[in-house]
Amino acid sequence: MNSHEIGRELTAITMGMDAFERRQPADRSLMGGEGLVPIYLGDSSLEQRHYDDIETVKADLAALGGKIDALPEGPRKVFLSGMLRSLRVAAKMLAGASPSFEEKVIDLVGAPAGREDPAVIEDARSKLDVLLRQSGFVTGTLGERVAAWEEARAVPTEKVETVFRELMSAAKARTDAMIFPTGDYDMVLNPVRGMFYTARCSFNDGKMDLNFDLSFTRAALKHLVCHEVFPGHSTQLLSTKAAFESGEAPADALLITTDAITGCVQEGIGDQGVHLIDFVEDADDEIHIELRRVRSAAQTSAAWMLMVEGVGREDVANYLRNTAMGQEAWVQGRLRMAAHPFRGAFISSYWAGNEVVRKVRERVTEAERPAFIKALYSYANSPESLSMFPQVAN
Repeated sequence: MNSHEIGRELTAITMGMDAFERRQPADRSLMGGEGLVPIYLGDSSLEQRHYDDIETVKADLAALGGKIDALPEGPRKVFLSGMLRSLRVAAKMLAGASPSFEEKVIDLVGAPAGREDPAVIEDARSKLDVLLRQSGFVTGTLGERVAAWEEARAVPTEKVETVFRELMSAAKARTDAMIFPTGDYDMVLNPVRGMFYTARCSFNDGKMDLNFDLSFTRAALKHLVCHEVFPGHSTQLLSTKAAFESGEAPADALLITTDAITGCVQEGIGDQGVHLIDFVEDADDEIHIELRRVRSAAQTSAAWMLMVEGVGREDVANYLRNTAMGQEAWVQGRLRMAAHPFRGAFISSYWAGNEVVRKVRERVTEAERPAFIKALYSYANSPESLSMFPQVAN
């Protein structure tokens, strides 16, 4: 069995697991009814296994493992092996087991265990300090100056949609020219409140959910447009679907939104979005990039503190307030996400994903860029398989 045939079988098993989870009563659902694969663009021509129990899932995964083991070494085998480990953890949880947070971070998400290096966080804070001073924010502690910058640059609520539309138009044009032709695809802004997330790609509804409990600078809105839509999640969904339908990519390219190791690279593409389309325009963008680095790394450490080290919730909240300098709604949202029994470990996917995509992006030559974009946007990847570029998991 070749790797594309294995990919079809992997997809059939994964979507069977997704359907099994979606059939569970609300009080027993790990994913809140959203399934294991929140957004799936496959059609009825692709097989989907039917499962009435998790033991059958485990047996199918074990059989698939033998086929993956027989593949030649390379990024494709690395990706499939990692995806198998991830699905095995998901299957354990669907069966009622409670793996450790560490196991979920490493095997389900595919991210490194532990807190992020404090030196990395301090480096970003130091760069942020310099950038704020250069922009005239010189009074008070770093946290006070961040708050002053966010207040001074905040887009008034009544103007958020106008700025959103302007940024969408510009990001789409750059994405179409540099990444993938997105055709007439568009998203409308959908204000929400009381959510643990800042923004979310509701692809099938054509909406970008935006948490209006937070205030946003133009730079923050730009990042979110790039993360969720162009050239982020929506673009990756469109491009992998096209690659599969053309026969270029295996069926598992349709699994990029799976709550599994694919999530790291998906979030990494989103967090590197402004860089991928060369959309860093001014000092405010530079400030936001460093602020996002601080917050992304710090939220990873905070989740580990809360869920592994047993640090008290309020102490972790204070760490996020003081070190990450986050708005209160963001702080509370991060704590809520970290404590989620299934999705909590995925808080580490943002920093881990950003770092793997960034490191590969920064080392590719101009001549390699087309192949790099193709690797990112045509195939499913794990952090480990993407790191093997210019070898590609196809």
